Amino acid sequence: MSEKPSVLFVCVHNAGRSQMAAAWLSHLAGGRVEVRSAGSAPADQVNPAAVEAMREVGIDITAETPKILTIDAVKASDVCITMGCGDTCPVFPGKRYLDWTLEDPAGQGVEAVRPIRDEIKKLVEKLIEEIAPANPEQTA
Repeated sequence: MSEKPSVLFVCVHNAGRSQMAAAWLSHLAGGRVEVRSAGSAPADQVNPAAVEAMREVGIDITAETPKILTIDAVKASDVCITMGCGDTCPVFPGKRYLDWTLEDPAGQGVEAVRPIRDEIKKLVEKLIEEIAPANPEQTA
């Protein structure tokens, strides 16, 4: 891994899970990780329930747009995390691949998206501990 690790979150539509994961990682890692997200079949917009669920925890993802998964994005990432996209993520040697099994928030209201958001936060916190732990000399 490079000095600043990079993570790519991938789900089918890049409208819910991967957007929330990217937002959590950007927010919680404090610039210690390069963050990307993409989808194998991107939607037209980010899921409004995901936007609202993240707004409830003080993270604004209204400016985000779903992006298509590219081979270059995978090549440029140290860790690729898939969330229900099956085999659509290209595999390259030397990359770390994780698959997070999470319910799809598509078509669900914010009440159903909150537990998904909270589970993603826990997974992201664990990931940060593994790839970009806080400097022990810094106080939290």
